[in-house]
Amino acid sequence: MSREEDAPSGSGSPWAMLVGAAHCPVVLVPDHLAASRHRTGVTLGVDARAPSGASLGFAFQSARLRGVRLHAVHAWALPAGAAYRPFGVPESERAACEDHEVQLLCDALRPWCEKFPGVHVLADVRLFRPAEALLHCSERAELVVVPRDSRTAGWEVAARALLRRATCAVAVVPS
Repeated sequence: MSREEDAPSGSGSPWAMLVGAAHCPVVLVPDHLAASRHRTGVTLGVDARAPSGASLGFAFQSARLRGVRLHAVHAWALPAGAAYRPFGVPESERAACEDHEVQLLCDALRPWCEKFPGVHVLADVRLFRPAEALLHCSERAELVVVPRDSRTAGWEVAARALLRRATCAVAVVPS
């Protein structure tokens, strides 16, 4: 895809329309794929609260076929009221929230790990918005898999950001 002419800039771009209308996974590869021996594995964006079986299956299958590690990234945020506390969130409370998010991610991945026992999985919980988390992780990935799910706006934003700025292949998988 040409960064200057065809890069998705919003919901009306040709790429956004293609991805939005597809009933199967769409994999887009940038014109200037950043080659590096440090690029290893498949990165998957996971909403651990409402995991997309289609994107999980696609990512596990891709990692298995390539013989690489699967980096499963779940983005989360502190409770809405945390910003209004005069002294922020106590460390013990933040740690308890993060432990809960880790457990959600592990629960979402467990059946897929059992189905694909040969795939090494790195479960990663990040205190970022989905777009920020995946863009950061895409710097080391060969392929990033992101769900396309109209129920979760954060992942739609992440998909658009990845399609615009990722330097690796991006697969958008409809739920």
